[in-house]
Amino acid sequence: MNKRLTALASLALSGVLLAALPAGQARADEPMVKCNLSYNLHGWSIIYKHAEGTGTVTCNNGQTAPVKITVVGGGLTAGKYRIENGKGEISKVHGIAEVFGDYVQAGAEAGVVKSAQAQVLTKGETSLALSGTGQGIDLGVSVGKFTIARP
Repeated sequence: MNKRLTALASLALSGVLLAALPAGQARADEPMVKCNLSYNLHGWSIIYKHAEGTGTVTCNNGQTAPVKITVVGGGLTAGKYRIENGKGEISKVHGIAEVFGDYVQAGAEAGVVKSAQAQVLTKGETSLALSGTGQGIDLGVSVGKFTIARP
């Protein structure tokens, strides 16, 4: 009888421990995957920077998801811009659930009519390398937050 109670207690405790893990948190035994982001983004900045867009995240383990992108920040910036067919490479994740969240952004922008964007953002150990070209005018230096969320 004591062995049954011990086994049930162990099983219940392991269930509690698993439930305590945040949704999408990776376990150490899960392999790393590579995910790519394709996106379109448009925004403006006059000291405060704001941009919104949509995209798709695709991982090499077969996972894919539509995403909403929001960029906010502040600094000495002024302009209006649009990035089309932007690309991003996301590294150091175990699955698509780890892609979502806030990335720290810092960058310098310069462009008139045809603009180019290349940045590396971080979220803990996860990195997001963005590249893209677009149109607009954007001058200045900004620091902000790049958020990838479910639509």
